[in-house]
Amino acid sequence: MQETELIKECLKGNRSAQHLLYSRYSPAMLGICYRYTKNIADAEDILQEAFIKVFTKLHQYRNDGELGGWIRRIMINTSISYLNKHNRYKRELQIEDIPMHPVSDETPEIHVDTKQLVELVRELPVIYQTVFNLVAIEGYNHIEVAKLLNSKENTIRSQYSRARSLLIDALKKIADQSEKKNYAGRI
Repeated sequence: MQETELIKECLKGNRSAQHLLYSRYSPAMLGICYRYTKNIADAEDILQEAFIKVFTKLHQYRNDGELGGWIRRIMINTSISYLNKHNRYKRELQIEDIPMHPVSDETPEIHVDTKQLVELVRELPVIYQTVFNLVAIEGYNHIEVAKLLNSKENTIRSQYSRARSLLIDALKKIADQSEKKNYAGRI
């Protein structure tokens, strides 16, 4: 079924069309939700809540961009709302500026697979994970992230920088461990 026909059928309340739309987009959207949480159960809750919004607001979709992009924005906004609503995340989202050491762009090249990098991002404190995801992965600028998180632009810049710094430190540890393994293997 073509996307425009699928949308029309969903708007009519056709359950099989809604199921098809959900099946088509839910795997990728679950990945987006999971990037903002610390466990899969919370990501699944966000996904369900966001798809309810997708179906109730589908009449607002104007075909001026990809449907997947429109759904993605709903997933991100629902993820941010979820983090703000739930106490276990809310406390972590209120971290303000923390002193940090500068991050240099002159870091050595470190080889790490995507799965390792995703796990390193997930290990960050929630605020750094959220800011890093919004800026580095979703492509939002610091001003947009500040508005989304009801924060100051400078705070977001600082948190993004701190997230990068923490990731670089973690990557350096991985590189050091790899180097030690290689050295031990040559002896």
